[in-house]
Amino acid sequence: MLRPERMSKVSVTGSRGVMPTVIETVHKLSLVHLSDYDGSWEGFDNGNPMEGADQASEKLVTVRALESTLDLSADEADPGRLEDDWEARLEETRTRVNELDDRRSEVNNELREINEKIDRVAPFAALGIDLDLLSGYETVDVLVGEGPLDEVEAAVAASDDIRAFETFTGGDVVAIVAAPTEDADEAPIDDALVSVEFTRYEVPDTEQSPEEYVSDLENRKQKLESQLDEIDTELEEIKREEASFLLRVEEELTIEVQQAEAPLQFATTEHAFVAEGWIPTDEYDRLVATLNDAVGDSVEVEELERADYDRHGAHSHTEEVQKGTPAGADEEDDGAADADEQQQKAVTDGGSTVTMGDEPPVVQNNPSVAKPFELLVQAVNRPKYSELDPTIFLFLTFPVFFGFMIGDVGYGIMYVAIGAYMATRFDSKGITSLGGVAIWAGLFTILFGAIYGEIFGLHVLGEVLWHDLLHVELLPLNKGLEPAAADFALGWMVVSVLAGIVHLNIGYILDFYENLSHGVKDALFHSGSWILMINGIWIWIFSEHVKGSKPGFLFDTFASDGPFPIGFTGFPEWGLVTIPGIDFLLTAPLLVFLIGLVMLGISDPVELVESLDVVVNVFSYTRMGAVLLAKAGMAFVVNLLFFGGYEDPDGAFHFLRNHEPSYVAEHYGEGAEVIFGGLMHSGTAALIGGLVILVLGHIVVLVLGVTSAGLQAVRLEYVEFFNKFYEGGGENYEPFGTDRNHTED
Repeated sequence: MLRPERMSKVSVTGSRGVMPTVIETVHKLSLVHLSDYDGSWEGFDNGNPMEGADQASEKLVTVRALESTLDLSADEADPGRLEDDWEARLEETRTRVNELDDRRSEVNNELREINEKIDRVAPFAALGIDLDLLSGYETVDVLVGEGPLDEVEAAVAASDDIRAFETFTGGDVVAIVAAPTEDADEAPIDDALVSVEFTRYEVPDTEQSPEEYVSDLENRKQKLESQLDEIDTELEEIKREEASFLLRVEEELTIEVQQAEAPLQFATTEHAFVAEGWIPTDEYDRLVATLNDAVGDSVEVEELERADYDRHGAHSHTEEVQKGTPAGADEEDDGAADADEQQQKAVTDGGSTVTMGDEPPVVQNNPSVAKPFELLVQAVNRPKYSELDPTIFLFLTFPVFFGFMIGDVGYGIMYVAIGAYMATRFDSKGITSLGGVAIWAGLFTILFGAIYGEIFGLHVLGEVLWHDLLHVELLPLNKGLEPAAADFALGWMVVSVLAGIVHLNIGYILDFYENLSHGVKDALFHSGSWILMINGIWIWIFSEHVKGSKPGFLFDTFASDGPFPIGFTGFPEWGLVTIPGIDFLLTAPLLVFLIGLVMLGISDPVELVESLDVVVNVFSYTRMGAVLLAKAGMAFVVNLLFFGGYEDPDGAFHFLRNHEPSYVAEHYGEGAEVIFGGLMHSGTAALIGGLVILVLGHIVVLVLGVTSAGLQAVRLEYVEFFNKFYEGGGENYEPFGTDRNHTED
C-alpha cells in the first residue's frame, strides 16, 4: 500500500521470424512497459519498423484529419467488426468530406470578403453620395475618410499643390474634392494630410448607391449562408453514417502502427532480436504462458530481476531470478544465427543481470477509497519506484484539514453532492478523481460541522444534536466569533499548531524509515535529529519553564476552565542543571533539542541553517485556524444581513430567526443590544433583496471554501509535509498495448 506495485524486468529473445507474432501477442496482453534500447551493445542495432508502417501511419493521419473535420468524439460509436473492404470505404469517405470541406472553406472565404465590403461601405452611406460620383475624375482628386474636419480643411487649404477644394460630411466621415495645380504630384490630398490624423477609406468600385450596393451584398451573403448550412447538414449526415466506422478504423490503425513501430525499441541483429521491459511481478507467469501458446519454444522469456531500489535510485537489492522458458529458433535460422546467439549470451549474461539500464515504472498501489487522492500526488510528481507513496497519508489528512477549516453541515452536504456529480457524470479520470476528493472533503466538513453545531453558519444543530439527543455537555464547540467566546479563536490556533506538530512528525518518521536502507546510523543522524528537535522545542514551548514570557493562551486553552477543558496547563519544567554565568536552567526538552541539533550538524552541517524550520513550519499550520475564523465570519455576515442579530446581557450572540427586533427590548430590557435588524424584518422589497444576498452569499462562501481551505490544505501537504520525505519523479507505467473500445478482435 505504501510502496508501488512490485515490478520485474523481463527479456524476450528470439529469431526475427517470430518477431511479428511476439509483438502482436505482447500487444494484446497490454502488460509490458517496453524499455528503449540505446544502441550500446556491440553487434546490436535498433530495429526497423515492420513492412507497411509508413502506409498505416499515413492512413491514420487521414482518419484523424477526417475525425477533426467532422468533430467526432470517442463516445459516438458502438463496438463492432471492421469489414474487409474498409480501405475503399475510407477513400470514398475521405473524398466526400474533403470536397465538402473545400466548398465550406471557399464559402467562408467569400463570406469574409463580403462582410469586409459591407464594413467598408458603411462610412459612404453616411455621406449620402452615390459611389460612382466619388471616383473616375481626371481633373479633380477625391479622398474619403475620417478625421477632424477643421484640421483637414486647414491642411488642404495650406497646400501649394491644391488651388481649390470642397468638403462634404456625413457623421464622422469627410469627403474631400480638390482641384490640383498643374505642377502638383499624383496624390496632392494625401500629401497635404501627412501631418493630420486621418483614416482613409477605399471607394468601392461600383456605380450603385451605397444602399443598393449593401443590399446586393446582403442578398449574396444570405445565399452563401444557406449554402454553408447545406454543407454543414451534409457533413452532419456523413458524421452520423461514418462515425462508428472512422473510430473503428482509427483504433485498428493505431494498433497496427504501434505494432509496426515496436522494433524501434528492440535490440536486433540480422537474424535475432532482444526485447526488454517491465511488468508487475505477479503477471510474469501469464506472460510466459501466453507467449508459449503463441510461438512455443521459439522464444526465450526470462525474468531478469525483481527491482528493489533505495530512495536515491541505487540498487540496494536485486533479487536473483533464474526463471525462463527454453530458448529456441526456427531450424532454417539455426546456422545463420550462431554468431547472433553468442552475442546475445554475452550481453544478457545468462539472464541474471540488467541489460537495458532503465528504472522500473510506477504502478501506485492504494486501496480504492484512497485512489482519488493519487491525482493530488501526481500534481506534484508521481512517486519514484524507490520511495513511499504518500497517497494514503494525503487521504488520511487532507479531508481532515479541509473539514476542520470549513466545518459546516450545510456546506459539507453541498460538497458531497458536487463531488458525487463529478464522480458519476464524467468520463475524465481527472474529474472523477477530483469528485472523489470532494466527497471525502465534504464528509469531514459535515463531521466537523456537527462538532461545531453549524449548518450554513447557523448554530441550530448544537442544542438539538448534542444536548437534547446525545446529552453531551462539551459539544458543540464554538468557533470563537462572539466576544464572549474569544478564547476559542485563540484556542483554534493552538489546535492548528498541535495538528502541525503531529503532521510533521509523521513526515520525519517516514523519512527515518526511508533512510534505514542506508543503515540505522544514517537514519538516526539524518532523520532522527529532526524528530528530536521538533519534539524537544515544542515540548519546551508548552512547558512551564519561563512560563511568564510565553503567551498565556498556550496554557489556558486546555485548562479546566478553558475552551477545551481537559485539565492540561503545560508540561513540567523537567529542569536538569543551571548553566553557570548566564543563570539559565537547562531543561530536558531543551537538551533533547540540542542533541538533535548536534546530530544534524554531524550528519549535514549545511542543514543547520534550516534548524528553525521545526518552529517556522509548525507556525504555517496556524493558517488553518485563520481560514476557519475567516470562513465562519463570512457566513456570519451573510446571515446577519438577512436575519439580523442581537447580543444578550451575557455577551452571547443570537440571530433574529424567530423574532422581530422589538423582541429584544421586550424580553431583555436595556441589557441587550440589537446589532442589525435584518433585511427579512424590513419589508417585502428588503426581504426579496435579502433572499438574493443570502443565497449568493452562501454560494460565494462555498466557492471560496475550495479556493482558500482547499488550497491551504494542499499547500500544507505539498510544502510542509512532502518536503520532509518525498521527492517524486517516477515514470508512469505505460504498457505496450491498446484497449479496444470500438473494434472486436
